[in-house]
Amino acid sequence: MRLTGQKPVLSTVSGGIVSGEANTCFPLKGDFQQMARRRYQRGTVYARGKRNPVWVARWRESVIGPNGEETRIQRKEVLGTKRDFPTKRLAERELEARLSPVNSLTYRGLRVASFAEFVTVWQNNALTQLKPSTQPPIRSQIKKWLIPYFGKCGMKDIGGQMIQMFLQESKLSPKTCRNLVATMRMLWNSAKGWGYVMHDPFVGLVLPEPEFPEQPHFSIEEAKRIISLAKPPSNIAFWLISETGIRRGEVCALDVGHVDLSDHTIVVRNSRHGKHITANKSRRPRVFSLSPQLAQALVPFAAGRDPNAPLFLSRKGKRLHPDNFVKRELEPILDKLGLKGALHAFRHGNATALDRMNVPMKVRQERLGHVEAQTTMGYTHLVSEDDRLLSEKLGEILCPNVPNLGEQQLSESSEGLTIQ
Repeated sequence: MRLTGQKPVLSTVSGGIVSGEANTCFPLKGDFQQMARRRYQRGTVYARGKRNPVWVARWRESVIGPNGEETRIQRKEVLGTKRDFPTKRLAERELEARLSPVNSLTYRGLRVASFAEFVTVWQNNALTQLKPSTQPPIRSQIKKWLIPYFGKCGMKDIGGQMIQMFLQESKLSPKTCRNLVATMRMLWNSAKGWGYVMHDPFVGLVLPEPEFPEQPHFSIEEAKRIISLAKPPSNIAFWLISETGIRRGEVCALDVGHVDLSDHTIVVRNSRHGKHITANKSRRPRVFSLSPQLAQALVPFAAGRDPNAPLFLSRKGKRLHPDNFVKRELEPILDKLGLKGALHAFRHGNATALDRMNVPMKVRQERLGHVEAQTTMGYTHLVSEDDRLLSEKLGEILCPNVPNLGEQQLSESSEGLTIQ
């Protein structure tokens, strides 16, 4: 092969045709093969406007159509004003940085689709692979918030500023904003992997500060009152939740075979959401020791029954449903006692009781199924015993004569008063 100037000249090697950019030391096999590489492009920069001139860039880019065909189209974009880039050379440098992905050897043409079109593909192929309990809230977020705002926008046109404006204009709670951004990130990961986008619109995104409102929790005394007013099997189910701290979907998914009466243990493997029985949230079994009293109370529900049968049955003889269990069994009792909360309040109460008993954090995390200790601490609603002991010792050091000081203040404030 020979080169003439900078243009590659094709030559025949062993019956094949090899481009000038191929390595001549290793001929290609086959009747006809050609190695092609996109030409390196610098694009074009020109000024537009007189009062407020801006630099405009043009370049060509490959895109993949709906039928999979790849075509070359011309792109045009405003790089910035002359105040941003005083000279044309500076504007060309900016364009060169933006064209670096296009000029990369690994570059592939992007698929052309609007956000609504991509979401349709994503829901049909990716969303269906998630847990049944995860799918409904994501579908709701997409339908109610994301499609109305981003639906007509091209995927390549969605940037960080647009997402930031969406969060500002929506005026949603901080938690809802963070959930929507988490869904957008999930969509974007698939979009990058499937060749729809190359950029990351979440760089520099400012999210609202989260709020941590006080969650309802049942104290030990309140839990005892609820259990005493409930009827079987609800009273035993409430007792089990209060003692172990398992989730409401987990108690509804318990089978008879999950209880070991001889060893006084119970294993939590599954969770129920609607009509679906899936793996629990931590995706691994959690084994709990049961008190002798609770193990004895579970004998009528587990002894001599089919191991695959539901442990607790509703009034109609079916497996407990999480929503119906709360609405029909727990809420009437809470209304009667004047308490607020749901089954999750038993879980918070359990975490608080474990903290008061000075149970090691590792044990508390295992029982509650938390990965992070910070999450477990968020379930604690009372001052720990260690903190109480510390405050008492500090009080003794700072002011050991508190009663005398109080009497002195009382006598000084009582001077000049006459009791009639």
